[in-house]
Amino acid sequence: QVQLVESGGGLVQPGGSLRLSCAVSGIIFSIYTMGWYRQAPGKQRELVATITSGGSTNYADSVKGRFTISRDNAKNTVYLQMNSLKPEDTAVYYCNAPMGRTYLASWGQGTQVTVSS
Repeated sequence: QVQLVESGGGLVQPGGSLRLSCAVSGIIFSIYTMGWYRQAPGKQRELVATITSGGSTNYADSVKGRFTISRDNAKNTVYLQMNSLKPEDTAVYYCNAPMGRTYLASWGQGTQVTVSS
């Protein structure tokens, strides 16, 4: 059974940084594209960034130049380094493996990121 465990969220002031981690188990992690997603209150879940098995990355326009996705296949973990955080980045952040129109696993509990002064 695939399991996704996100961590690293918290309360940070505007302009601050956080590093999120997502530990993955139950799959051959290295062969899958992984993604970070977020859901703000009252809004739909949206894609933040993806990273392929080969390390190619893609970002939502709203986070380009501020966020960096990376992966450590030896640790079965995907990361999201978030810099220059803005209040509009406030959301619950999730990881998953996109599979066309669906996802490899059920969503985890996510990790709350709150950007506020």
